[in-house]
Amino acid sequence: MSLLILGIESSCDETGVALVRAVDGAPLPTLLSHALHSQIEMHQAYGGVVPELASRDHIRRVLPLTKAVLKQAGEELSAVDVVAYTRGPGLAGALLVGAGVACALGAALDKPVLGVHHLEGHLLSPFLSSDPPEFPFVALLVSGGHTQLMRVEGVGRYEILGETIDDAAGEAFDKSAKLMGLGYPGGPALSRLAEQGDAKAFKLPRPLLHSGDLDFSFAGLKTAVLTQARKLGGELEARKEDLAASTQAAIVEVLVRKTLAALQQSGLSRVVVAGGVGANRLLRAQLDAACAARRVRVHYPELHLCTDNGAMIAMAAAMRLQSGRQQANRDYAFDVKPRWPLDAIAA
Repeated sequence: MSLLILGIESSCDETGVALVRAVDGAPLPTLLSHALHSQIEMHQAYGGVVPELASRDHIRRVLPLTKAVLKQAGEELSAVDVVAYTRGPGLAGALLVGAGVACALGAALDKPVLGVHHLEGHLLSPFLSSDPPEFPFVALLVSGGHTQLMRVEGVGRYEILGETIDDAAGEAFDKSAKLMGLGYPGGPALSRLAEQGDAKAFKLPRPLLHSGDLDFSFAGLKTAVLTQARKLGGELEARKEDLAASTQAAIVEVLVRKTLAALQQSGLSRVVVAGGVGANRLLRAQLDAACAARRVRVHYPELHLCTDNGAMIAMAAAMRLQSGRQQANRDYAFDVKPRWPLDAIAA
């Protein structure tokens, strides 16, 4: 049996749509086409995401993107078997756009729909890569709002080993960048600036590095960056590269060391890194080197799929359906879950 799955992502400031085909007997579903629109340029004037503007832009983009992926794949809308959408977590208004469009399409086509957990989409996105992982593995999920270490036994079988108790790694990048006067989005801007700086120029804290558990905390690092920026005063502009490099080094060291501890604790020999921060070059280089020395395999999403996208939503839906963990349904009275812990996901 073959299923053509349309996936819609609208949890924050990217509108993503994709088509995935799942075939019985095939090892993994296949990505046929995907399209993505980023709202970065629109939100730059405000220094961050404006939820109402994000929702309105999703409304404008989602149907044209749907037409684009159908055309790219050479498929008709009527051929879609399941319409998947991001149910949460995310911005409530933005989620409602994707959920509403998906359920309207499902009702119009008389096809089932499936709400997908946004973080599960990120978690399973490396299965879209040219080097997909195998279960089980340790997952480092690092994005703008989430930093978690998980033991992943299979689709829907997730055990959280550690998570952030305050700011996530992505927030630490973004907030530190803002303190340095960098533009939105701050994380990528800080990372680019850091490539020109000295990572040992400033001694910044590595919160919870020796805590003995696998939890994270980056709020204290942000405060330390603020303190250092104030000390520099008028010299900040001339030392931005060094402060950016020192900040990035502190964040990456914590992520790498905690991931290695999770591997040791779990006894597993495979790591998956997912989420927007997973595109960070220093994180990839240091984790690759550390894992190679321990004969541990590391898997990442393709760089263009690290950000929020429809492909990961369609893929997660396909893998859920193939594994039998969930069934699509024709209940079009949708709801969304702006706050939805991954370990509370329905089987």
